[in-house]
Amino acid sequence: MRVLICDDHTLVRAGIRRLLDSFDDIEVVAEASNADEVVLRTQQTLPDIVLLDLSMPGRSGFDALAELRRTSPETAVVIMSMHDDALHVREALQRGASGFVVKEAAPAELEIAIRAAASGRTFLSPQVSAPQLQRHRVGKSGDDVDGLPRRQREILTALGAGRTTKQIAADLGISVKTVETHRSRMMESLGCRNAVELLRVAMRHHDRC
Repeated sequence: MRVLICDDHTLVRAGIRRLLDSFDDIEVVAEASNADEVVLRTQQTLPDIVLLDLSMPGRSGFDALAELRRTSPETAVVIMSMHDDALHVREALQRGASGFVVKEAAPAELEIAIRAAASGRTFLSPQVSAPQLQRHRVGKSGDDVDGLPRRQREILTALGAGRTTKQIAADLGISVKTVETHRSRMMESLGCRNAVELLRVAMRHHDRC
């Protein structure tokens, strides 16, 4: 698994890199110190996972997260933060994060979060408020497919029929990048935290059609 670390503190990045180097099958391919740099470096190195701090000078980690979901939808993002309140966690999940690890966590939690994100699952540090997060999940559980734009509904139907991104692009006469952008926006609109959840929605939608 190829990982990019984004934190504005050099010593923090060095410590995380040293920790990740001790894990099997995990390679740090790049580092970034701010929101603009992490977006650029992600596009350059195409990591599987971005470890992203929320509190950075200039644009916040939330801004970076939203842009990463648009520009690099295949890269999973795991948030690392000193904040452990439900508001920060809900915002991160709504913007497409695949995990949330508090900086006081045990090293094993970071490894679990990375491996979970790589397999399409979500990991949250135990310190996170479970009841409030559960309310978030309930609130986003409805498949509001009818509210999507026509093009996104077409793509969702094709996904549910088992078509690949390249096949959908060819069928609709649009670029693969455009299909990926629509997929990322559908994930945000439908409250899907990863591609697996979007596919489940797509399959349910296809069955109803």
